[in-house]
Amino acid sequence: MSDLWRLSAAQATAMFRAGDVSARELAQAALDRLAAVNPSINAVVDFRPDDVLNQADSADAARSRNEPLGILAGVPVTVKVNVDQAGYATTNGVTLQKDLIAQSNSPVVDNLRKAGALILGRTNTPAFSYRWFTSNQLHGSTRNPHDPALTPGGSSGGAAAAVAAGICHLAHGTDIAGSVRYPAYACGLHGLRPTLGRVAAYNAALPERAIGPQLTAVSGPIARTIEDIELGLAALSAHDPRDPWWVPAPLQGPDAPRVAALCIRPDGLQTAPEVESALRDAAERLRARGWRVDEVDNLPPLKEAAELQIRLWLGDGYAGMEAAALKENDPGALAALAGHKALAEQLDLPAISHALVRRATLLRMWQLFLVDYPVVLLPVSAELPFADNLDLKDDASYARVWSAQMTQIGLPLLGLPALTVSTGFSGKTPVGVQLVAGRFREDLCLAAGRDIESGGQPVLPVDPA
Repeated sequence: MSDLWRLSAAQATAMFRAGDVSARELAQAALDRLAAVNPSINAVVDFRPDDVLNQADSADAARSRNEPLGILAGVPVTVKVNVDQAGYATTNGVTLQKDLIAQSNSPVVDNLRKAGALILGRTNTPAFSYRWFTSNQLHGSTRNPHDPALTPGGSSGGAAAAVAAGICHLAHGTDIAGSVRYPAYACGLHGLRPTLGRVAAYNAALPERAIGPQLTAVSGPIARTIEDIELGLAALSAHDPRDPWWVPAPLQGPDAPRVAALCIRPDGLQTAPEVESALRDAAERLRARGWRVDEVDNLPPLKEAAELQIRLWLGDGYAGMEAAALKENDPGALAALAGHKALAEQLDLPAISHALVRRATLLRMWQLFLVDYPVVLLPVSAELPFADNLDLKDDASYARVWSAQMTQIGLPLLGLPALTVSTGFSGKTPVGVQLVAGRFREDLCLAAGRDIESGGQPVLPVDPA
């Protein structure tokens, strides 16, 4: 089997452009790796080898005709099963949607294809994408390639597991409360939640989303290098008129001071010692690269933002969500909804108005803070990656999981970009940190991420444990 699957996305497309490798060779290497390791981790749950090779042959033909090549030309990537891909079921991990065949592509799929990427397959998610664990009754459970006893994260657990195991060079994920950032963290990778409006998204196969998810859900890339995250963002952020939230903001903003705020325990978060060590290590890596990093005791509110985010996400249309989950009878989805039933059912019209008004106040507070500290360094999670399915153990475990994820949940309400950066391992368990910057300043997150990355060991594909 070829070792081309070990390449980064940037390396793979550079070799393809130079004529050193064909797209068919890259595609076949990815398919061979998928066949070798996917049975043990169940990351990619829908793929058609003939379609992948046909895409590759088209890319090779385009190169032979000297046609312009996209920034991901020849690169095998995956997309999540909760976005439309023409001819495939948009299942979102739900048996109720197993026959919901998309007639057209989501903008994320179209933009990846326009960038020259080869869509290798579709990755697993928990039912309805509700959890930080990835299992469902349609596609089964996804395993963490580093340790099957740990969650691969969720809801983009299949995406992260596929990248970590070397099945694909780059993966698409979605993030409404941490669903890109947490799988990247759990699988020892980098993952970017872009600014609301940066990446166009739309699923014609599904009803229009409620206002809460419209304001908080985004698509973003998961990869093994920060350079690949940048390539993925550039590809995904192309214009598409189907998304009314899309903004034509430049990918590179004006120069900003290399100043960051380090916060270990935002809003009193019970940050584990291992996570604190990773944060302090990341801060030192930044300082070694010329950053000024000031430790601060607290940040503008995140805990309040997290509560409002949950209300808008799960409360806006809760009765319909609950009815679908009861019909699906998925334990994880039912637990997620039951755990927030009291909070979600409080979302009447005055509560929606309050949440949206308060959102503006909280975002203003963050924007003013980011004037002095253009980058914020804080935990992804208060804990190391959880034991798989910890949220189903008992009520206390469920509460523990959601409490630990407060920083991930709060940021989507604000629409700010956030980047998970892998910093290595605590023992044999992956660990990392989170970077936040102002709206449409993903470039600042990525600049800090590159400097943290450069001070550690490269993230390499792993053979599943």
